[in-house]
Amino acid sequence: MFSKSKINDPAPQKDGDAHKPTTSNVPASGAPSAPKPNEFKASAPKAKPPASVLSADLHVTGNMKTTGDIQVEGTVEGDIRAHLLTIGETATIKGEVIADDVVINGRIVGRVRGLKVRLTSTARVEGDIIHKTIAIESGAHFEGSVQRQDDPLNPGAKGAPAQKSNPAS
Repeated sequence: MFSKSKINDPAPQKDGDAHKPTTSNVPASGAPSAPKPNEFKASAPKAKPPASVLSADLHVTGNMKTTGDIQVEGTVEGDIRAHLLTIGETATIKGEVIADDVVINGRIVGRVRGLKVRLTSTARVEGDIIHKTIAIESGAHFEGSVQRQDDPLNPGAKGAPAQKSNPAS
């Protein structure tokens, strides 16, 4: 029913086996052949790196900025800017948070800016949220204002709504 694979067999192939594929990229001339379209190429794009994790026993004072993902489980006193920011249940952030996607399971004291903002049932946010889309689960604690903007990541847009609500003297 099963037979031994002959792919790695060092014996020379018979003429009848010429139609079977081989794993060698070197033709009889000794020069390497061009890679086939379905073969792995060294120039293929690298896989996305995993999120940077700040553990629960870590206390950071200062600002952080990355184009990657960050998962915070500890305490941060400063602003954070990232692509995807996940605030763990044990985390406390004191500062402004700016990210494309923000998932809040822990505590934030400060402004949140994000294209997609999600407050889970364990979230505690004390500050304003500026978003394009928002989801707030039942049980989340939130004190502040919520404002929708088409481009919430642009900090230059934050002054425009305040001028509309405050008449000039």
